[in-house]
Amino acid sequence: MSTVVEALEAWRNGDRDTARALASSAGTRLGDELASYWKSEADGHVYDQPAAFRAFVRGGGNVELYSRLSQALADSYAAHRPSSLLDIGCGDGLAVAPALASHAFERIDLVEPSAALLDLARQRVPSAHTWNSTAQEFTLQLSRRWSAAQATFSLHALEPSERLSVLRRLRPHVDRLVIAEFDVPLASDDLAWLVSRYEMGVAEYPDSLVAQGFLLPVLLGQIVPGAVRSTWEQPISAWRQQLLDAGFAQVDVMPLMSYWWSPAMLVTAY
Repeated sequence: MSTVVEALEAWRNGDRDTARALASSAGTRLGDELASYWKSEADGHVYDQPAAFRAFVRGGGNVELYSRLSQALADSYAAHRPSSLLDIGCGDGLAVAPALASHAFERIDLVEPSAALLDLARQRVPSAHTWNSTAQEFTLQLSRRWSAAQATFSLHALEPSERLSVLRRLRPHVDRLVIAEFDVPLASDDLAWLVSRYEMGVAEYPDSLVAQGFLLPVLLGQIVPGAVRSTWEQPISAWRQQLLDAGFAQVDVMPLMSYWWSPAMLVTAY
């Protein structure tokens, strides 16, 4: 593992030849995937051509995670009987579509910045109103209110400087907001910790599609200056405080499951 850490340090410092040599000699799956990735011309974007992302969420520990997530959403609908639903960052509908069997909504709105993923979500939830938009753009033009809103593993894609503003704009328009996020440690940019996590992550997928098309771009985006960044994660305690700062009066936290990256949690604000 230390050799992969050294490879990432070298890459971050701009010593590309040393990084490639170290990754190739590491003798681990992550090292091999990094060596291969650094020979490619990938641009770091993970949602424009979403085959790798879709393979990621449908494999490994995500099979159980999304099953639990959909059930938790369905339980929330059954308990509170909302009339309308807003899903921000719905992806291809993997979480929301199975949950809808528990309750009939009068109106459903799906928001997703990836046109390719939104097309798939539209097929799974044909009755929904769909919006090919970022959360930032969508919340700038809100004119209605929803009794339930959700954002499942999507709000971490907002830059920290924008996230609180989005939540504050959303607050007057939703009665209850459910988010799913990972409870990452404060020092989640520590290279040794990242390598230990990502060695487990790539091991869950036998071929290289997920590693090359999703996991490695996300990893390198967190640590390499100037790289395309896809995630800005934080501890659940920070999510809770941001929701309170946005104007929600109560925030409840429930664990979903243990996961190779960090514990997955369900956070409900109202």
